[in-house]
Amino acid sequence: MKAIPREAGRVTYSTEIRNLKKINFSGYERAVIIGSILGDGCLCENWSKTNYRLIISHSVDQKEYIDWKYKILKQWILTAPRFYERNRSLTIRTISHPELTTLRNVFYLNGKKIIPKNIFELIKNPVVLAVWFMDDGNVNNDGYNLNTQSFSQEENSFLVEILKKEYGIICSIEKNKGYSRLYIWKRSAEAFRQIINDFVVPSLRYKLG
Repeated sequence: MKAIPREAGRVTYSTEIRNLKKINFSGYERAVIIGSILGDGCLCENWSKTNYRLIISHSVDQKEYIDWKYKILKQWILTAPRFYERNRSLTIRTISHPELTTLRNVFYLNGKKIIPKNIFELIKNPVVLAVWFMDDGNVNNDGYNLNTQSFSQEENSFLVEILKKEYGIICSIEKNKGYSRLYIWKRSAEAFRQIINDFVVPSLRYKLG
């Protein structure tokens, strides 16, 4: 059986991997990637520190969800989701790719994830919002939260402005354990649901309320 070339951990000169790095992501793949970056995903350097790869981890209870991401991004992933007993999580890792390096430069500043100034361009595809919500969202009374506590008060204020301008979604900032997060108002909850509804996987539909 032919071994699958692995990028992580050692040098590889796989023609297959080199060629993959020359192919651009599809619009759908890119939307899933951006939604994951806004949510639980992280962009990490490859072994040679020349490009970045996307690492996504979810609880084993969200197996359907990570399998969904794996299926979409499978062209860029060398191995199936890996189970880690320590925290009962499943993890996928893409190959490193120039487009991911570009996104790293957009979404990170001094090693910290940020909301970039051109976020309005990056969230035009509703799949981005759906993935972001599946990663970090929940129903809250008659509205929804996006758990954006890792971003600053200023960044959250910017997101409020952008979501209203781009989608007509009315949000406010609420405090949660001393941090800021977004609350989507009741009057916008149904509109938000309609935007993301078709992309939410069955096992996470409970988040919609």
